[in-house]
Amino acid sequence: MTNQATPRIADLLNTAAAQAAPLVEGTDDASLGAPTPCAEYDVRDLLNHLFSVVVNFQALAAKRTPDFSVTPDRVAEAGWRARFGAETGKLVEAWAAPGAEEGTSGAMELPARTVGSMVLLDLTVHAWDLARATGRPFDPDPAVVAGLVDEVERMAPMARKMSVFGEAVDLPEGATAFHRLLATTGRDPRAW
Repeated sequence: MTNQATPRIADLLNTAAAQAAPLVEGTDDASLGAPTPCAEYDVRDLLNHLFSVVVNFQALAAKRTPDFSVTPDRVAEAGWRARFGAETGKLVEAWAAPGAEEGTSGAMELPARTVGSMVLLDLTVHAWDLARATGRPFDPDPAVVAGLVDEVERMAPMARKMSVFGEAVDLPEGATAFHRLLATTGRDPRAW
């Protein structure tokens, strides 16, 4: 269980989703082939990855086994922009369910709150990736960033071993908390 001072993952996800959904919905078809700060993804691939994460972490919240073996091309489906908002709504509901933050989560065998932080991180960092790739501003809610900082620091060494994060980037004194979070994941906010 979380203590009173720690925001619930569902509340943080709700905030992050409210910021990410308009970015997804406002992505035009002409930018789908644009490069992103994730070297392995263009905009289309990034959007499909984000869809996959949002859907699979609904299962993890319910302590079910997700299926990351395939990343469907949801961007090829009619109404994908609106569907993203619907899926993030389901994600928030799944993490708001009683017990979602307790125990371990699904096949990952990690503390449920850590798993919830993983999807919160993806939703936040990939929203920044999408914004940068499409020339739009993005500043996540400070509460979301604050809710991620400690968890990201804890998971960084393993995430680097698994090639989920790149090597940390050194930033100058005075960098924002969000830029430091990006740097921990291996992104250089100055390059974008």
